[in-house]
Amino acid sequence: MQKQKKHVASKRISKNCIVALLSLVLFSTVLMIPMGAEAGTREHGYTYNYDYWEDVQDSPDFYNPAKVLTSVDLGLDKNFSGPSGLTVFGDKMYICDSGNNRIVEFDILDAENLQLSRVIEEVKGTDPATFSNPTDIAVSVDGNLFICDQGNNRVIKVDPELNHLVTFVKPTDSALDPQLAFQPKKLVVDTAERVYCIATGINKGLCKYEPDGVFSGFIGATPASYDFLDYIWKKFASQEQRAQMEAFVPTEYDNIVMDNEGFIYAVTSASTEDDLRTETADAVRKLNLLGNDILVRNGNYPVYGDLYWGDGAGHEGPSLFSDVCVFDNDIYACLDRNRGRVFAYDDQGRMVFAFGGNGNMDGYFRNPVGIATYGHNLYVLDSLDCAVTVFVPTEFGSLVYEAIEEFDEGDYDASGKLWEDVMAQNGNYDLAYIGIGRSLLRQEKYHEAMEYFELKYDDENYSKAFKQYRKEWVEEHIVIIVIVLLAVFLIPLGIGRYKKIKHDIDTADIFVINS
Repeated sequence: MQKQKKHVASKRISKNCIVALLSLVLFSTVLMIPMGAEAGTREHGYTYNYDYWEDVQDSPDFYNPAKVLTSVDLGLDKNFSGPSGLTVFGDKMYICDSGNNRIVEFDILDAENLQLSRVIEEVKGTDPATFSNPTDIAVSVDGNLFICDQGNNRVIKVDPELNHLVTFVKPTDSALDPQLAFQPKKLVVDTAERVYCIATGINKGLCKYEPDGVFSGFIGATPASYDFLDYIWKKFASQEQRAQMEAFVPTEYDNIVMDNEGFIYAVTSASTEDDLRTETADAVRKLNLLGNDILVRNGNYPVYGDLYWGDGAGHEGPSLFSDVCVFDNDIYACLDRNRGRVFAYDDQGRMVFAFGGNGNMDGYFRNPVGIATYGHNLYVLDSLDCAVTVFVPTEFGSLVYEAIEEFDEGDYDASGKLWEDVMAQNGNYDLAYIGIGRSLLRQEKYHEAMEYFELKYDDENYSKAFKQYRKEWVEEHIVIIVIVLLAVFLIPLGIGRYKKIKHDIDTADIFVINS
């Protein structure tokens, strides 16, 4: 009987252990599943920002990956092979399918749907007629196509019917190595059809060509960076030693884009970590027609992507920007090929959002090489996945865009209310506080604006609001101020005068009595 009880107890213990084990496994599985609307596709911290103290602050998603478009989805009979360029112009999208020596043109039907328009594999009236490793394409306002035909050492201009118009060749410059092959990599075209081109091996800036193909010079060279001790050492080194030392030369750009005002945004990944940290080099530049950098950098930290450069998952060092795009509201987004992320900044250099990562899930990338905008939507081209990911703004992202655009259009009250909605969704979003403060500042509510700027340590805008508040306060209290000032000066004078008269009277009485 006792053995039977022990046997029953043993069975109960075993059963309880199995139940406990299953519960533990189930609990662990639940913990491993990402929470939120995009559970199963993205992890916690997919979208983030930095606060004033440079601490990482998780944010509601700014964008959702709506669709990943592969060659099959896009209606192609041959898969992409190492695509390297992505361009959106009007309602057209162009992908440089470099490995297949072709350019594919699509009609953008809506944010998530593209329709194959044509496959461009050759042009008319030039030799050779076919492409060899085309790396980029630009479209002018007249509809002419400009193509970086890298393998054929040329940039060609063709009309919409693909008839050859002009060929742009290696710049005629005595400083260039005669043996250097002309390998155009990226280009943009202005409204006059002047061409600005990045060429591999040419670090003098952008190659500028006139519409007729004549080379007119280099613009926008990055400042040369050097170590001061190396510079001194070179002064005393022998010719052989100097030849072995690294030359102090500008760095090449990785990609460029032109905004709707004709300014060129250029990114480079060649800057050293020390130069980025000390802000002696820039990962992003905004060039005017003279090649001067006019990018505004009023943010609390530099414009170079991630602030922390850990070596997790085999990716170390700073963000390496491979492309940049510009929205109509002057927000520009940079594509980091190092960690597969997108970083966006406003026209003042303040970070708007950061999202993404390396991986195979929707919204992640393996080797992102191209980014473009269509409205508020984003398209990212991955050369390893050979696919285009379509990103559409979330409710949070749309609110931020709408708040910025209402401010730009002069509706400051509406902008302020939208920023309040943004702040209700993300209380750690610095731009919401600054946005409300700027809206109040434009509505001449200076004291209220000061309170919001103070919360986010925005010294520059706080000073502007304080200056106006002080002026307004003085104007409202000018009468009182004048009375107080008069009182400060006149009362002592009156008291002194009274004492003098009293003293004179008292002195006169004594004189009369003595007389």
